[in-house]
Amino acid sequence: MNFRRLVLKTSLIALACGAGAAFAQNNVLRVATDATFPPMEFVENGKKTGFDVELVEAVAAKMGKKVEWVDIDFKGLVPGLIAKRYDMAVSAIYITDERKKVVDFTQPYYAGGLVAMVKEGSPITKLSDLDGKKVSVQVGTKSVGYLTEHFPKVQRVEVEKNQEMFNLVDIGRADAAVTGKPAAFQYNRTRGGMKVLAEQITTEEYGMAIRKDTPELTTAVNKALEQLKADGGYKAIVDKWFPSSK
Repeated sequence: MNFRRLVLKTSLIALACGAGAAFAQNNVLRVATDATFPPMEFVENGKKTGFDVELVEAVAAKMGKKVEWVDIDFKGLVPGLIAKRYDMAVSAIYITDERKKVVDFTQPYYAGGLVAMVKEGSPITKLSDLDGKKVSVQVGTKSVGYLTEHFPKVQRVEVEKNQEMFNLVDIGRADAAVTGKPAAFQYNRTRGGMKVLAEQITTEEYGMAIRKDTPELTTAVNKALEQLKADGGYKAIVDKWFPSSK
């Protein structure tokens, strides 16, 4: 009996070690994103690029892993993560109490927030001017819920893609667009014709979303972020995508 127990115990240890070895050999980090939100993530010349993309790849390099990107609409990022379709979701996702109920977040990696954009020459000059106006927002984002709660008189025009918000304002089918601060300034730098209202709607922080059943991954990513901040890698990426001239 003792011999059998010893054999069983030895077998279980071997299986556990084998599972651990297999996990250690997995050098791929599957990360989901909606690459339609410049400068955070977008496609240029057929390749993903942007602040989030470069930061995730730098984090993965610190962890000794390569990134396998998964394309998905923003509204499906968190549900897909919970369903274990990928390891992380990184797509300018704000850290909110509601999202923290179902997923974990890394330490904040960039401070953003919601702003309103209007066409140059628009009579809308302050946030209170949005009341009664048509405002375009992307479905599944914080903008929708925030406007519903804090700007109930706004007529929301919900679209699937971030670029559609700007297009509606540009052609006059919306009076304003509410989006993340980085995307708003990126649009102004590259396209022009619009302005960001000086009064910011919210100030919030972005985090990398990770499943609650993989706390070791959250710890590893946080460690890599700290290393990037310590060696100057993080600052270099920030300076590239968010120059002080913004």
